[in-house]
Amino acid sequence: MPVSTSTRLPGAEWREIVKKNGTKEFAAAFEPNAVLETSVLNGPCAGVDAIAAFFAATAGGMYDTLVFTHETVDGPKTYLEWEGRAFGKDVGGTTILTRNEAGLIASVRLYHRPFTMVQRFSAELAKRLKGKINKSQLSNGVGQTAGGQPNSSRLRGDPR
Repeated sequence: MPVSTSTRLPGAEWREIVKKNGTKEFAAAFEPNAVLETSVLNGPCAGVDAIAAFFAATAGGMYDTLVFTHETVDGPKTYLEWEGRAFGKDVGGTTILTRNEAGLIASVRLYHRPFTMVQRFSAELAKRLKGKINKSQLSNGVGQTAGGQPNSSRLRGDPR
């Protein structure tokens, strides 16, 4: 199956959807039971409201910069690569959108790298999303210091 690309900026359509977060237009881009799976949460966010809460939390100053560098569309899948800075450090990742037969977004898969940034985002999202999504999805800080760095004593079960 041929892979299509276009001359528009990578991620332009996705950025426009995310900018409309909290509006009817944002909700209309998703099927009602859409799912967001991400490396920075313990479990999926199901439904448009949970997905909107996630993007509202990340839009509030977590990224210093974010640029989509590549986009590939293959059937119902859109693959986006991105680079940026967050918390003063380099971060990158991929976003994979899957659309249903009607063209609505059925799933979003969002992956961050490097691992230290996964930890940092997870810890920050636990603060920002407390009370907005199921608490089991949020980091409990085990294995992390406040700055998102590994804490080997806590990984070994030391209660410090």
